[in-house]
Amino acid sequence: MLDLVWLIPALPLAGFLVLLVFGRRLGEPLAGWLATAMVAAAFAVTAGVFFALLGEQAEERSHVVTLFSWVPSGSLSVDLALLADPLSITMALFVTGIASLIHLFAIGYMHGDPKFPKFFLYLNLFVFSMLMLVLGNNMLVTFLGWEGVGACSYFLISFFHTRASAATAGKKAFVTNRIGDWGFMLAMFLSFQYVGSLDYARLNEAAGDLSSTTATAIALLLFVGACGKSAQLPLYVWLPDAMEGPTPVSALIHAATMVTAGVYLMTRCGPLLSASDAGTVIAIVGVATALFAATIAVAQNDIKKVLAYSTVSQLGYMFLAVGSGAYVAAIFHMVTHAFFKALMFLGSGSVIHGMHEEQDMRRMGALRKFLPVTAATFIIGWLAIAGVPPFSGFWSKDEILLYAYDKSPVLWALGLVTALLTAYYMTRQVVLVFFGEARWNEGAGHSDHSQPADQGHAEHRTPHESPWVMLLPLVVLAGLAAVGGVLNLPFSHSTEFLKSWLEPVVGEAERTLAKGTKDVKWILAGIATAAGVAGVAGGWLVYQRKKARPIEPALLADGWRYDRAIAAFMGGPGRQAFEAATWADRTIVDGAVNGTGRSVRSLGQVFRRGQTGLVRVYAAAVGLGAVALLLWFVLVRGVIG
Repeated sequence: MLDLVWLIPALPLAGFLVLLVFGRRLGEPLAGWLATAMVAAAFAVTAGVFFALLGEQAEERSHVVTLFSWVPSGSLSVDLALLADPLSITMALFVTGIASLIHLFAIGYMHGDPKFPKFFLYLNLFVFSMLMLVLGNNMLVTFLGWEGVGACSYFLISFFHTRASAATAGKKAFVTNRIGDWGFMLAMFLSFQYVGSLDYARLNEAAGDLSSTTATAIALLLFVGACGKSAQLPLYVWLPDAMEGPTPVSALIHAATMVTAGVYLMTRCGPLLSASDAGTVIAIVGVATALFAATIAVAQNDIKKVLAYSTVSQLGYMFLAVGSGAYVAAIFHMVTHAFFKALMFLGSGSVIHGMHEEQDMRRMGALRKFLPVTAATFIIGWLAIAGVPPFSGFWSKDEILLYAYDKSPVLWALGLVTALLTAYYMTRQVVLVFFGEARWNEGAGHSDHSQPADQGHAEHRTPHESPWVMLLPLVVLAGLAAVGGVLNLPFSHSTEFLKSWLEPVVGEAERTLAKGTKDVKWILAGIATAAGVAGVAGGWLVYQRKKARPIEPALLADGWRYDRAIAAFMGGPGRQAFEAATWADRTIVDGAVNGTGRSVRSLGQVFRRGQTGLVRVYAAAVGLGAVALLLWFVLVRGVIG
């Protein structure tokens, strides 16, 4: 079964190729069912590989399948090889599993869209690229998938390209990610220079032999790439705007695929990070991003924008874990986050669908009566992300805070404040959408589709529940969000299945907790639970019971004006700098090259005049040359003599 690991990315690729050729002929809904079947089949193969690995001894749970020699160039030899080990298969399991549910949801959500087959073509290509990223045996294969998800994100975010905001958001995501790609490429160059290989195994084995400076340089450059893909400060700005894409795209990008790539890359290179001094930088950036995004989320009114900033914040939590040496906790939270965030994004899509493309939460309310299944499942996701026990988010978030406390109480305190804010703004969202008074006939908001929402009679604005093809994924994800914490319960070694499973990959890099931290483990868990409950209670009292006036400053609604400041710089001094660089390139660099060419051509024209083609002229020149040589030998040598 392990030799069939190549089928995992091959199946979505086959779906993409079939849709590329026959997509229009298949049409709706066959194109969607084909794409869903390909990803579901990839999940089935991944499950088979998982059980095959599980049957091996822990130290033998690593299998490489080499497809062919990709780059044989001198001392650089790179194979197109796939790695099946506990980390890559864990990633592949939730990528294919959740992507299957998102594909199924999209069949109902994209019903009636004229570009229905093209949408699923892009989705299959996206999943293929993500699987190549996580299954790659070396940096270059990962980079192939890395660039693939970047290109697909552009196609999907700007899917409704006739809308200017969607086209701009797609370009913004593409350009921002290129900045991160620069860091990833430099990391590959340094790895080859100092290690002589791009294979992860070789790089991690050689990490202890590298100087601290070299290891830190490679680690920080990889982190730059991770900041681009996983939307960390200062490169997070593309992710909130990615909400311009259809909601299934938001769920796919934010929950299960693209944004988790940076965390995966950091975990894959865990031994390198532990040999470097980059951990503190990563932890600080992570917790700063988590807190920064959480403060912005408390003032957003678009149902998807709240979830977008929540994703940025939760990714910050994962990087806090990575920087604290808690690689298992980072993957654990990545998995639970995939469950509850995919649930909430698809739930928001069900709300938008039922509300006739309305996205402004101020024009919702009381929807639990009209969308009972959507409301019930969304509430489970809310309890999970708020860190309420026994839901999945509590267990993974608590483990991250434990390791953060072991590294620095300041990091723990900031993470705790972020947890409180998360519970608060998610309670705000649930109350505004599903509780309180109905406000849906007060006007229309932002549309998720290229066509405007129906602005007709009031009965057209009455909410309605989604079809079964959209509700089934919500129910499945709600179950996973509720019980997903059983993957790594902290009661004993026998209940920490994920930790035991990942130990062959990250065991050497995993931080060992100090005895003092272990002694206060349950006290910290109690404090974290109290913070989550306080956030829920605060949000409920403010927005449901109206006991206090909501605090939603315009500064936070505008994202601390960070995005606006970047736009102002790029449109002002940045543009002038680019124009100056263009002038220098055109005038100085190109001028020097072109001037050299013109000088050589002019000199050639001068010499060309002596090339007449007449034999007598050449004979005369030879004669004159002979006379000149004779005079030189007689006169000059004679004088010297």
